[in-house]
Amino acid sequence: MDQYLIILVILGAATFSIAWMPKISKKTGISYSIFYVATGFLLYSLAPDFLPDPLPEKSPNLTLHLSELIVIISLMGTGIKIDRKFSFRSWSSPLKLIGFTMLLCIAAATAMGYYFLGLSLASAVLLGATLAPTDPVLASDVQVGPPNEGVKSEVKFALTSEAGLNDGVAFPFTWLAITVGLVLSGKEGSFFEWFAVDVIYRIAAGILIGYISGKGVGLLLFRISKKYEILRTRDGLVAVAATLLVYGITEIVHGYGFIAVFICAITLRHFEKEHQYHDKLHSFTDQIERLLLCLLLIIFGGTLALGILEPLTWQMILFSVVFLLIVRPLFGWLALSSSKMKNIEKFAIGFFGIRGMGSIFYLAFGISKFNFDHQDELWAIVSFTIVLSILIHGLTATSVMENLKEKD
Repeated sequence: MDQYLIILVILGAATFSIAWMPKISKKTGISYSIFYVATGFLLYSLAPDFLPDPLPEKSPNLTLHLSELIVIISLMGTGIKIDRKFSFRSWSSPLKLIGFTMLLCIAAATAMGYYFLGLSLASAVLLGATLAPTDPVLASDVQVGPPNEGVKSEVKFALTSEAGLNDGVAFPFTWLAITVGLVLSGKEGSFFEWFAVDVIYRIAAGILIGYISGKGVGLLLFRISKKYEILRTRDGLVAVAATLLVYGITEIVHGYGFIAVFICAITLRHFEKEHQYHDKLHSFTDQIERLLLCLLLIIFGGTLALGILEPLTWQMILFSVVFLLIVRPLFGWLALSSSKMKNIEKFAIGFFGIRGMGSIFYLAFGISKFNFDHQDELWAIVSFTIVLSILIHGLTATSVMENLKEKD
């Protein structure tokens, strides 16, 4: 049987089903991510010879670029649906989660990786950088809804904006892991260069290009097009086009494309904020994201079936459980301890530190730049943490959010 045709059938069936999955998830209270991972596991368990090898060491470039693509599409969709205009005061919750929770999570994961799991220092730093950022892709159940929905939830806003911001802000720590590896192996590497380039320059370039791009796209879509009929469009495709363009330009000049895409989306969002075109832009990115997500989750399920968790030990299992259920919730709650939110809301924000496609990208990216030790163990730890996150958060997100809504 032709492998290509089998892939088409599976992709077609998965894409067909994704149209109904959000409603099914809302009705059942179970995230559809669980369904697609289970489907991938089953397919690869029954017919591995008829499907392409999903293991990241077999297809490193495919793993890197597919996870990269879905993250940037998700970042654009995330930015477009945030109604709250940026200011340090109104965005204090996500900024605390970035400046306090994420940094402490990186430090905690690094320390546990080095002292408890016995990883090399560079691999431990990479593990911390990989697991620290929350995921914008798998977190739709705990995020705000479409543009101008009108629902005000500090919990959903904090989780949505945090997921948008930290996928770029965590990038310097992936480069830190690479720098540590280079320095300890006696190769060219400089912590001063890391701070000057990977922290200062790349972040600044991402913010600047993202802001200019958002302003430019907004002017084109909402101002210039009013004067020139030929430039008028209401295609949702523009959002994806802007995503690819902004990301590509930023990466060419060695800025952080993740930051640029999110800043572009936020800036664009506040051009004629009440305009219905924002709904089309969000709707199209959401559909593309769900299409890519069902494919990647099936592939991820396949990696589980083909043994990506084989190096897993009880220490690694304990690490993942402690990180998800103690480290992230504790540091999340502490970051928001001075806010006026209810304790249950602070706990919810801390608890829903979802891991997903962003972690896969960061690990694949780090390994593509430096030959880290314990690569199989890193893939096992990160994959198990993602599985655990999908199960724990996927089974609780809907009910917890509904409960919080009733208490408001």
